[in-house]
Amino acid sequence: MMHQENKQNIILIGMPGCGKSTAGVVLAKLMGYRFLDSDLVIQEQENRLLSEIIAQEGIEAFEAAENRINAGLDVRRTVIATGGSVIYGRDAMEHFRSIGVVVYLSLPYEELCTRLGDLTKRGVVIRPGQTLWDLYQERQPLYEAWSDIRIPVGNLDITDTALLIRSRVTETLTREKKT
Repeated sequence: MMHQENKQNIILIGMPGCGKSTAGVVLAKLMGYRFLDSDLVIQEQENRLLSEIIAQEGIEAFEAAENRINAGLDVRRTVIATGGSVIYGRDAMEHFRSIGVVVYLSLPYEELCTRLGDLTKRGVVIRPGQTLWDLYQERQPLYEAWSDIRIPVGNLDITDTALLIRSRVTETLTREKKT
């Protein structure tokens, strides 16, 4: 287990639409941390929209860029909201585990459908012929495997989500400190 002083960040993972960015901003304010949306960092470094990277180079190239850029993030006292596909990048996820507490915001499938609406407008990384249900089924075990904490957010508003994340992260770091 990593020592607490190295776990200075909170990394939010989960399906698109689960509230990573919105709850992340509130959480950062509650904790006095910076907020970073890793999708925006990718767009900035690649100098184009995520949808343009996917359209021009394909999903694999996008995921490679996502993995490389996330694995290189060097931040402290930051809440990082990641893209839903970040869990496919082993380098990125190992890096995140070493620099912070990884929190999985889980959402029941039905709620996800309600929140997401049009997938193409949302920029969801989905392969041709793959349904949202397929994607949900494929990603769930990966989110579970990479996360330190799982927070079911289906019935929570943004503020309650942020407060629960803060509480659970604090408990986790306190418990690790004692070991």
